[in-house]
Amino acid sequence: MTAAGNPGEVFGAFLKLGLTSFGGPIAHLGYFRDELVIRRKWLDERGYADLVALCQFLPGPASSQVGFALGLMRAGPLGALAAWTAFTLPSAIILVVFAMAATAFNNPVGQGLLHGLKLVAVAVVAQAVWGMAKSLTPDRPRAAIAIVAVFAVTFGGVFGQLAAIVVGAFLGLLLCRQVASRQGGSVSFNISRWVGAICLVAFFALLIALPVVASYANLQAISLFDAFYRSGSLVFGGGHVVLPLLEAETVQKGWISNNSFLAGYGIAQAVPGPLFTFAAYLGAAMDPSPNGVLGAAICLVAIFLPGFLLLVGTLPFWGGLNRFPLARAAMSGANAAVVGVLAAALYNPVWVSAVLSPKDFALALLGLLLLVVWKMPPWTVVILLAGAGTLEALI
Repeated sequence: MTAAGNPGEVFGAFLKLGLTSFGGPIAHLGYFRDELVIRRKWLDERGYADLVALCQFLPGPASSQVGFALGLMRAGPLGALAAWTAFTLPSAIILVVFAMAATAFNNPVGQGLLHGLKLVAVAVVAQAVWGMAKSLTPDRPRAAIAIVAVFAVTFGGVFGQLAAIVVGAFLGLLLCRQVASRQGGSVSFNISRWVGAICLVAFFALLIALPVVASYANLQAISLFDAFYRSGSLVFGGGHVVLPLLEAETVQKGWISNNSFLAGYGIAQAVPGPLFTFAAYLGAAMDPSPNGVLGAAICLVAIFLPGFLLLVGTLPFWGGLNRFPLARAAMSGANAAVVGVLAAALYNPVWVSAVLSPKDFALALLGLLLLVVWKMPPWTVVILLAGAGTLEALI
């Protein structure tokens, strides 16, 4: 597939998607298919399915990676940049504005609103755990890997989440070799193998070098970039998995309070576009400088960069990698482990910080039922629970 459009066309298509794509990464992939495969005919169904398979195989924000790849296919590197910018900017701007208006919530009504948003986080993360468990741990070996991951996070200290994913991949090699393969190789990009190799080297070089540089330089901007780059590098299985990773990198370091963290995560459910734009909220709301718009920009670039480096690095080699049984087995184990990572995060910090009374439990359960049983869009649940929290503060 070669470039057949221009960056302006790509920007326009993805700006429409960035303004209207509610519902999380799986819903985003449906929007992309309707707009770009069915209506605009940028590629065929098989090519799109193969591209989605690649992005779900890699760590990172799957829907944003698919969008980046479609922009790259349509209009080259500038098209990829246009796709990412247009799809990401609307929600990032909303979240930065929310973060910078945080002082407006220092009153009983505002605190009630924030508490309602924290209850939204309980419902959304519980829904994510349930949905991911059904698709990623459908058998006993992968369910066992998820349980091992819960223990690794609970007792592993600072490195518990990373250990859970590494152990999950190793156990996948041992227990998940019967996972059915996906057929690949129908997507072809005009990217040479040496460009792909450079991107892969850059990914690992930054992953290794950034913590070293941050420890010696003692500059908050570098520490910030390092924290969000590492978080973006370890997100397997869906955007919600970034929650425990970012909590460990921000709340536990004292950069932002747990209340503000969960309130931002709650409002992130009400905006269109990728969930990774939650990073923009965190960068803007943190106490250490740089924060505000500059902090948001640093965090946003850092969290998306590793997924894009891996995507471009893997594209020239995808056909062979997708047919390698050990790679599929390891990824299956890693995906099962992230179910355990997210389940541990559902309890701490999400549940223990938000559910403080039987009334909170009832509201969180209501939100979960609205999402899972009544299939209501997340933004309506955000409005309902935020309103309930505000009303409770007024009574």
